Amino acid sequence: MAFPYKRRDGRYCYKPGSKDRFRVSRTKIDLFLECKRCFYLDQRYGVARVKYPPFTLNNAVDELLKKEFDKHREKGTWHPVLKENDLRLKPFKHKKMEEWRDAMRHGVQYDLPDTNLTIRGGVDDIWIDDEGLLYVADYKATSKEGGQEVSIDSDWQIMYKRQVEIYQWLLRRNDFKVSNTAYFYYVNGLRDVDSFNGQLKFSVKIIPYEGDDSWLDGTLEEMYQCLLSEEIPESHKDCEFCGYFEAVSDVLNSKNEASEKDQSSK
Repeated sequence: MAFPYKRRDGRYCYKPGSKDRFRVSRTKIDLFLECKRCFYLDQRYGVARVKYPPFTLNNAVDELLKKEFDKHREKGTWHPVLKENDLRLKPFKHKKMEEWRDAMRHGVQYDLPDTNLTIRGGVDDIWIDDEGLLYVADYKATSKEGGQEVSIDSDWQIMYKRQVEIYQWLLRRNDFKVSNTAYFYYVNGLRDVDSFNGQLKFSVKIIPYEGDDSWLDGTLEEMYQCLLSEEIPESHKDCEFCGYFEAVSDVLNSKNEASEKDQSSK
């Protein structure tokens, strides 16, 4: 049986010296920050981390929200929730909006100077104010117990913050004027209702976040040098994937050594 987590054709692996452009997604930048070894094995050798099942319910919420905001985008109208939150913003109408949303094939793209890397990221939405300033908007869905408020304050949600900062950086590199303020359009599935009846109800909270993309240029330079290197980087000390691999290797190596000793004693 073939190992299912390796792209054996090598088409999507980085090859130092190649003149072909190599696209690096927003999620791969996050991977680099989580663990340089995992990033290197993924991008240089096509050995990807074990994948989690897709969050299909969250994806459905994303799609429905996009359809909802697209109606206002086409009409140039003010979304009721934005009005309720006193945000004088409207969905940004642009011919490339669908392309920018296509995280798998396109996204907002920028060719990084002096490299063959193309950085890309698929936005959920972009809003615009009366002065023409753009605001990155990102949809999030969850379901909190006991009426807990949604927030972006947990340690693991740093990835959410980096996500919108990468989008801000990409739009700026494409010559758009972009606000430092991004918005998380967070929907929370309600559990304190009497019954399901084929419907899941949500509360909505818009969370502003002041982004700072100043970290990105240095990170991208470091990432590029990592891709060029022939040395496999050290794993992050907290990487569960590397820890699992090392633990399995230890067991297999000890078993092989015991087997070799047993064979040599016969």
